[in-house]
Amino acid sequence: MRGCRVGRVPGAPGCRDMAELLSPRSGLARRRARRPGSCSFPTRCSASTAKSLLFRFLPFLHWLPRYPFKDWLLGDIASGFSVGIMHLPQGLAYALLAGLPPVTGLYSSFYPVFLYFFFGTSRHNSVGPFAVISVMIGSLTDSLLPSEKFLESVNGSNMTVNEAQRDAARVELVATITVLTGIFQVALGLLQFGFVVTYLSDPLVRGYTTAASVHVLISQLKNVFGVSVGEHSGPLSMFMTFIEICQKLPETNVGTLVTAIIAMVAIFIVKELNHKLASKLPMPIPIELITIIISTGISYGVNLNAKFGISVVGNIPSGLKPPVAPNVSYFGQVVGNAFAIAVVGYAICISLGKIFALKHGYKVDSNQELIALGLCNFLGGFFQCFAISCSMSRSLVQESTGGNSQVAGVIASLVILVTILKVGELFRDLPKAILSAIIIINLKGMFKQFNDLCMLWKSNRVDLVVWIVTFVATLILNLDIGLAASVGFGLLTVIFRTQLPHYSILGRIADTDVYRDVAEYQTAQEVSGVKIFRSSSTLYFANVELYAEALKKKSGINVDRLIEKKKKALKKLKKQQAQRQTLPSQACCQPPCSEDGHNEGSTPPKPTLRTLGLPQPGLHAIILDFSPVSFVDTVSIKILKNIFRDFHEIEVDVFVAGCPVPVLDQLERGNFFSSAITKHCFFPSVHDAVVHISREQRGASVSTQPLRPHRCDGGRRSQDNSSSVPLRWTSAPECSPARGRCLPEELGGQGGLCFGTNSATPMPGGLVTPPAPPDCESWGPALAVSSPATELLRLSHQLSQQGASCPCSGPAHQARPALGGGRGGPTPGQGGSAPSSELASRIKRCSISQALF
Repeated sequence: MRGCRVGRVPGAPGCRDMAELLSPRSGLARRRARRPGSCSFPTRCSASTAKSLLFRFLPFLHWLPRYPFKDWLLGDIASGFSVGIMHLPQGLAYALLAGLPPVTGLYSSFYPVFLYFFFGTSRHNSVGPFAVISVMIGSLTDSLLPSEKFLESVNGSNMTVNEAQRDAARVELVATITVLTGIFQVALGLLQFGFVVTYLSDPLVRGYTTAASVHVLISQLKNVFGVSVGEHSGPLSMFMTFIEICQKLPETNVGTLVTAIIAMVAIFIVKELNHKLASKLPMPIPIELITIIISTGISYGVNLNAKFGISVVGNIPSGLKPPVAPNVSYFGQVVGNAFAIAVVGYAICISLGKIFALKHGYKVDSNQELIALGLCNFLGGFFQCFAISCSMSRSLVQESTGGNSQVAGVIASLVILVTILKVGELFRDLPKAILSAIIIINLKGMFKQFNDLCMLWKSNRVDLVVWIVTFVATLILNLDIGLAASVGFGLLTVIFRTQLPHYSILGRIADTDVYRDVAEYQTAQEVSGVKIFRSSSTLYFANVELYAEALKKKSGINVDRLIEKKKKALKKLKKQQAQRQTLPSQACCQPPCSEDGHNEGSTPPKPTLRTLGLPQPGLHAIILDFSPVSFVDTVSIKILKNIFRDFHEIEVDVFVAGCPVPVLDQLERGNFFSSAITKHCFFPSVHDAVVHISREQRGASVSTQPLRPHRCDGGRRSQDNSSSVPLRWTSAPECSPARGRCLPEELGGQGGLCFGTNSATPMPGGLVTPPAPPDCESWGPALAVSSPATELLRLSHQLSQQGASCPCSGPAHQARPALGGGRGGPTPGQGGSAPSSELASRIKRCSISQALF
């Protein structure tokens, strides 16, 4: 295809068109038949294959033997200890957010983090509890297992919630959700469906997480104000919770509110200092852990729960619990929520992983990350963990404190293990307001995403609409339904964009084979008689009709109107021919002639726009640039056929350039090609198609010379792309069609030269000449030397010199021929042998006179 440059077109030496390239014997076809994964290469089980699979599913086997202990170990230990300190308060807080006992947060900070060391490929991701996932789980537990189901009567009158029974039921439910979430993630990873996260665009994810942070904030206000509210679920549940909190503000526990405010102010100030002094501090100040320790000590010493009614965490059991199988009876109720949690958790995890991988120059396997996250959730669900993802705050701390590999995660999990075994029970007097304060302050990063509105307003309004719709839908419809609605809206924007692509007419930049939009490039000039049309999108059922309409509009031709006029003209012509056939005809020639000047019994030629007296298009070819087209469907194939048919109907050729091979295969399977549409209409590039069209136009002018100017234009002609179609003259209007004569085909080429017709009926091949006036001083066209009608013209000249005249026109119409000099053609009477007597006897005076006119 690279050989098809200027002067080289399909069919020329050194150039192959698409039909040849895709022939069964071509190298391209053979290479395509031998693509990896095809049946030509049977899969074999070998030691190397097993080893590669093992290294793929257990990445630590690949990088751990190459681990640079001297360079990375100290940094990983310091980073792991810092992240482990963050895991402790966040695990307790996010368990509270999920509506679970605090100890489950510690479990979720240990098992998944430790398992990620073996299966994960990101060196800096800190997996574990995450606020968005926790609030998604919390909304599910509130809806399926509300506290009202566990009310018990005390002393026969008062009703209280059996928290132990409620927490046990919720732990069982959440463990089932976590196992099912892991199954979804592992299955998608094994099926190489890591691309599923691409349906969650960045504006959608950021809008969703921002709305989720609002849900988190509202859910924690009850712990900040120390009021008890009902548990709402479903659409508008967040607004109902907020309204109820506002209604119960007079019942606020002042001690709880003061504790939460002091904790939030202290945590916020120290976090800001950590950010500003990051370059000077060896590690961030663990203000969250410090706040937990101090508040727990104060609560224990002052007995805040008994004196001021401040709610505390309660008992935290020590030690690890044995694995418990999930309750599969919940699967049907939570399958949709589990899938949503799987997709959102993976989207957040892979987004952070790719950011760090790009920054530090390594690669993250998206499918393996999906498997790793799934195994962490699946195995963790047996140990009473809830679904996890990656936390940006912990991941940033892990990177900034010197973390270089997954070893930092192992160190962090060991810190949590020590807490579970020995230290956890000491936090039973920890106020819940402190955990809520930690959660709210950690939402600061998510609330900063509101700045996206200004940025998207300037850069991309469609993404801005996606962000806003996702945010509003998640607030109103809750997290699960809101996510589904947001994804649906995001896909609709893609459909709308492909439905309304940018259509352009391309022009050639001078002295190059580069073609650009003439509306955008001043140096790009359209090719004469050729329209090069390009769409910025692929073609499928939703936009192909708009594509066809835009093509007709850009071509500058009212195609449908012209076709309608042609149909009406053809109908009128057919009616006229039927009327003429009913009139008696005079048999004055052998073989007999019809009124249109053709032999009776022969197939009549196909009328053209010129013969029908219709306006002809200002172009003769259209090139469709298919380089942006990635696929076609059955509807687009049907419309493309109609495009070829309609433009051929108005005598405009259609070519396709830059069509990808997969699209060509789809066209072939869709029965696009036929005798009228062949692969010879397809070219590797726009320039190859333009060169081919130019060459055809030059070749068509070899057999006939251009029009010569004369007074009456009696020698007008038309031609098609064929180089061997003869010219034709018709009689003067005054001559009767019944006096016509027909010459044999050996003299006239295709169909012969027929004289004596009063109608402008085309010859085979589309050539036609309207009736000539009787007083022409010259003939417009000049025949080529090779034309078999040259002998006829010589004879006509000789007979005219002898005074031959048309019987039906009288002396006024006596012939006065003056043959224009053709391309090396002889002038009548200047050389050349006389025609045979047999030929002369077959030519009558009327025919001679009419031929000259």
